[in-house]
Amino acid sequence: MLWLYLHFPHLLLDHIRRSGENVAALVIVEGSGQKVIQACPAARGLGVGAGMRLKTAVSLAPDLGIVRADQQQEARILEDQARWLYRYAAHIVLVPPNGLLAEVGSLQRLYGGLPAVWKTLEGVLHERQLTAWPALGHTPLAARLIARNGKGEPTYDNSHILHTLGKMPLLAAEFDGRTCSRLQRLGLNTLGEVFNLPPAEMARRLSPETLAYIQKIQGSRPDPQAPWQPPHYFRQQADFVQDIEQSQGLLFPLQRILSELEKDLCWRQQDTDCLLLVLQHRNAEPTRLRIRTSGPEHRAEAFLSLISLRLEQQPLQAPVVSLRLTVKRFLGREAPGGQDLLGESQDLDEAWHTLMSRLQARLGDNALKQLAPRKDHRPERAWSASEVRRTKRTMAATTGQLPRRPLWLLSGPQPLTETPRAWFTGPERISGGWWDGQRVHRDYYIAQLNSGQLAWVFRDVREGWFVHGWFG
Repeated sequence: MLWLYLHFPHLLLDHIRRSGENVAALVIVEGSGQKVIQACPAARGLGVGAGMRLKTAVSLAPDLGIVRADQQQEARILEDQARWLYRYAAHIVLVPPNGLLAEVGSLQRLYGGLPAVWKTLEGVLHERQLTAWPALGHTPLAARLIARNGKGEPTYDNSHILHTLGKMPLLAAEFDGRTCSRLQRLGLNTLGEVFNLPPAEMARRLSPETLAYIQKIQGSRPDPQAPWQPPHYFRQQADFVQDIEQSQGLLFPLQRILSELEKDLCWRQQDTDCLLLVLQHRNAEPTRLRIRTSGPEHRAEAFLSLISLRLEQQPLQAPVVSLRLTVKRFLGREAPGGQDLLGESQDLDEAWHTLMSRLQARLGDNALKQLAPRKDHRPERAWSASEVRRTKRTMAATTGQLPRRPLWLLSGPQPLTETPRAWFTGPERISGGWWDGQRVHRDYYIAQLNSGQLAWVFRDVREGWFVHGWFG
C-alpha cells in the first residue's frame, strides 16, 4: 500500500485568513493566551515567530491580530479538510490536530499515475489557499514523519523513502525525550542508525514499545488505520478576527462557503431546499436564519441571492464574530428540462422557481401561496391555497376538451341586475354538494352585458340569476 500524509502547519491560521479579512499581521496563541504558536507571513516579517511570548509579539507589531487556539475548532476545521479530500480518495484517516492520511496506491490507475495524483492534490491545495506539506510512504508512520519534516517528494521508491527517513535526527522521528536520551547514550543520532540495530537487542536495551514503533515505520509490523466516514450533513464556519458590523461584510465568506456547498452537492448528486445560517455575536444571542427555496437547488449564486435578500430585510442586531452554515436535508436531483441538445433554450421551470424563492426571501416564507385544484365540481370549492412547492408545470393533454373558465372568479356569486345583451355558450350544468350540506344546482352561461363585459353567469333553480366571474 502507498500512503499520502498531508501536514497542515498553519491550519487554523489558514482558516482565519480565508475569511477575507484585511488583517495585516495575524497570530494564533495557545489556550492560555501567553505564547504564539502560529504566525502569518506578515507577522513573521515583523519579527514575530512561533514560541514567542505574546507581550513581545505585540511590542513588535502593535496592530497584531490575535486568535486564541481552540481544540474543538481545530477538530472541526480538520474535518472540513477531510471532506474535500474524500472527493479524491476513499480511505482517509484523521490525525489530529493537523494531519490527514489517505491511501493513494489504488488511485494511480484512476488518475493516470502517481505524478498526476500529486499534481491534482497540489492544485486543490492552492485553490483552497491551504499550506500543506505532503509526503508519500509505504506505511502510515513513514508518510507522517516525512511530511511533518517537510521532506515529501512524489516518489514511491521504497529505498528512497527509507533513505529519507534514515537521515532524520531522533527528535524529528518523534521519539519521546527519555527514549532519545537512551539512544544518544548508545551513540545513535539518526533514525537510520536505529534501523540497523538488531530487533532483539533493541527490545532488550530500550523497550518493546520502541521496537514496535520502529517496525511500524519500516512496515514489518501491521499498523491498521480505521477509515473516516463523512457525516451525513454539510457544515462550515467562518471565524472573524474583527467583528463584522454590516451585513455586506458577511457576503465574501458566505460566497466561499456556498461554493463549497455547491461542490459538495454536485459530488453527492443531490440538492437541498433548506439552509440554516447562524450568526454568532459576542454579547447577544445567536441570530438564526432559515433560508428556504421553493424546491431543490444546488447553485451557490442562487443561495447567495436569497441570503442577501434576507439580510436586507433583517439587519444585524449586533456585530458578528462568526457564522455557520448547516445543511441537513438532501433531496434527489431532478433531470434538467426545457433545453435542447445544445443547451441553448431557457429552462422556464427553473426560472419560475428561482423567482418564487426570491419573492419568499424578500416577503417572507408565508407571504406566497400556490393555487391547486381540488376534486369538487363547485367552482368556489374547486381550488385551494397552499405553500409554494416545486412541481413540474405541465399542460394537461385534455385542455381543449374542458369548458372555458374565467380568470377572475369572484369571492362569491353576485346577483345579476340586468338582462345580458348576448349569449355565447351554455348551459353547463353543475350539481353537487349534497354530501356536506352545501348543495348547488346551477346552469352556467357565458354572456355579454350591456357594458361589453364578458361574464360567467348562472341560473340557480331556486334563487335566480348570478354573476360568478369575469373573462378578460
